[in-house]
Amino acid sequence: MTPGTTTGRPDTGRFAALTHWWRRAFSYSGDERDTLLVIGKSALAATLAWATSSYALDASSPAFAPFSAVLIMQVTVYRSVVQSLRYVGAVVAGVLVQAVLGFLAGPDLLTFVLVALIALTIGRWPVLGVQGPQVATAAFFAFSTYTSSSGDSERFSQLGEIVLLVLIGCAIGTAVNVLVAPPLRYRSAEYSIRSLAHTLHGLLADMYPVLAEGVPDQDSTRQWRARAARTGGMIEQARTGLRTAKESALLNPRRLMLRYRGHPGFQGYEAVLGALERRLYQVAALARGLDRYREEDEARRPFLLRYAAFLESVGAVAEVLTTLDETTLLPQAEELDLLTDRSEARRDEVIEETRRLSLSLADPSAPYGVLVTEATRLLEEFRYTSDVLLHAARSAE
Repeated sequence: MTPGTTTGRPDTGRFAALTHWWRRAFSYSGDERDTLLVIGKSALAATLAWATSSYALDASSPAFAPFSAVLIMQVTVYRSVVQSLRYVGAVVAGVLVQAVLGFLAGPDLLTFVLVALIALTIGRWPVLGVQGPQVATAAFFAFSTYTSSSGDSERFSQLGEIVLLVLIGCAIGTAVNVLVAPPLRYRSAEYSIRSLAHTLHGLLADMYPVLAEGVPDQDSTRQWRARAARTGGMIEQARTGLRTAKESALLNPRRLMLRYRGHPGFQGYEAVLGALERRLYQVAALARGLDRYREEDEARRPFLLRYAAFLESVGAVAEVLTTLDETTLLPQAEELDLLTDRSEARRDEVIEETRRLSLSLADPSAPYGVLVTEATRLLEEFRYTSDVLLHAARSAE
């Protein structure tokens, strides 16, 4: 062995990461705790379903119940209910296909071909959604049960048992999801807004110091444009988070608890998310305008200095949105209102500078009209956001 080398030493990096993961899971609510909660609830639902099917009913194929209980354990109560209904419908359809064809044609290969074709066709029905493939799965299991049973009464009993076990599993899984810490993801809406606000704030924080120095170079403007163009995926992720938050409140008993009754609701968050999306597009348009007009002239530097001050002020508004929290929503909304007033003052200074320097806002060969227009649109979205959050926060008081 070469001196200084060691063997069998544990990977301290992975061990540290695993330790941090468990610490986060037990310290605060987040993805780690949600993961443990789903695993625990799924194990509990599967155990209860197995005990019911195996010991209480003495079923010949008790695994159908725990499988069904785990399959419909979803991230929201509403989704669990919807998926359980679709799953039960798929299983019943598959069993019925096998029952009808089996009793009409018998358990031979041609019957299996017909069962497969019809079950796979029904599985394409959009109403069943992601549970569509379960039609064929249930039909194949039912065919296997049918061929291994003797006598019509036993076959009817076995096929009925499959449907009963699936119903028991879905009922237990849904009940566990509803009664044991039902997921309520109000925070997903806040995280969605924060992620886009961070992106917007980062762009503005990079732009205004460069503009304060004068006309930006081509590398800077192209980088701004590229970063703004990459926000499409972030916007979709944010909208998914908001949809999950809204869905988590449906059929959820926790929303009736006193601590959640003052929640401002999702209409305000949805409006803010839409405004942030439009602001990112406006910043992209602003970057395109700066990229098109890079010629230096005597008036460009003082104008851009005023414009940089405006972007710094709206960046401060975006920074508040990066820490949006429903528990402090009213003071945050009031701060947004104040910062938006300051941004309006900076925008007015930009317009005044164009007048002082006699700059033409209608000249298509100059950037001033485009930049002033985008500044006005950007400010309108911030004012809209401020008004929406103020209204939502005061309504929840």
